[in-house]
Amino acid sequence: MLRVQPTQFAPVAVRTALREWAFNATRRADAPRDVVTILRWVERNSLPVSAWEEPERVDEVLRAVDTRLDGKQAAAWSRKRHRRILNVVMKHAIRRRVLRTNPLPKGKESTTVTKTSNAVDKRSLMNADQAAALLDWIRRRPRGGKRLHAFFATLYYCGLRPEEAVAMRVEDVTIPGPDARDQWCELLIHTATPEVGKQWTDTGEIHEERDLKGRAEGETRTAPGHPALTRILRQHIEDEQLKPGDLLFQAETGGILAGSVIRRAWRSARKAVLPPHVFESPTGKRVYDNRHTRLTKWLNDGIPPAQVAEWAGNSVPVLLATYARCVDGQLPDLKKRLEAAGDLPELPDGG
Repeated sequence: MLRVQPTQFAPVAVRTALREWAFNATRRADAPRDVVTILRWVERNSLPVSAWEEPERVDEVLRAVDTRLDGKQAAAWSRKRHRRILNVVMKHAIRRRVLRTNPLPKGKESTTVTKTSNAVDKRSLMNADQAAALLDWIRRRPRGGKRLHAFFATLYYCGLRPEEAVAMRVEDVTIPGPDARDQWCELLIHTATPEVGKQWTDTGEIHEERDLKGRAEGETRTAPGHPALTRILRQHIEDEQLKPGDLLFQAETGGILAGSVIRRAWRSARKAVLPPHVFESPTGKRVYDNRHTRLTKWLNDGIPPAQVAEWAGNSVPVLLATYARCVDGQLPDLKKRLEAAGDLPELPDGG
């Protein structure tokens, strides 16, 4: 909300100055001279808070947050997220007594243009042949292939979120002995370390350690690991000579596995393995699709939703809302059950 548009500064420079410096409390005092010049100009040309009392100004801001830089409408999820953030700002302003009321639209008026679906796109799921080919290509990768193979195999077989897998320690995996009859392993998931950017963390690290998504502080969960994963992890720990307190999946330097490395390896595998038309499709496009594929397979294999939700770290309602459209292959069995229940009884002929 500016009185005039900047002419002496490029729009991208103004956005960068605001995003990277003005809105970052830990960096604000260290802003370079050119950034300080931009921020002072923004301060002089910003409209007063009373502008939020003008409905046309509010509409102007909402149109802006719903629009991409190229002038096209932003995706529904982006519009919803932007409006949610803006609403948090308004509530903060009210608490600080800068505003008296929230000027943003309320109720249906605020959500009619931002309807979204949590359901997974069925096209993003991989079949077994595709998953096997992708994992095998990563395993054969000359640089760090075996380490990354163990990581991606864990995502695929256990349905972990990537930020959960990179936080795991060797001691978090219970692996049976080679001669044990039951070769299923068990993973204890208790921490997530998402990438938030070093400029946004108090420690200056790229990753930030957090509790599990959607769980109470300190809460943990376990997930079973297929015998195939047991063999992979056993060999991985032996090859890397890992100790109980070590990170299970490490970068080449021994630190936490970087998201850029993970995404680059996955994209390279898709490009090398999948036909061009499949590579361009949503199939396995994101690393997260390993999780979607596993959770869908568990549901399609008849695992009770409550159990899948526990392994996945979801609530049952969220699980069903997310994966209901992906559950298939059970219709023939359901038809047989319904047919076995019988039809209406035949009544005697009243004639």
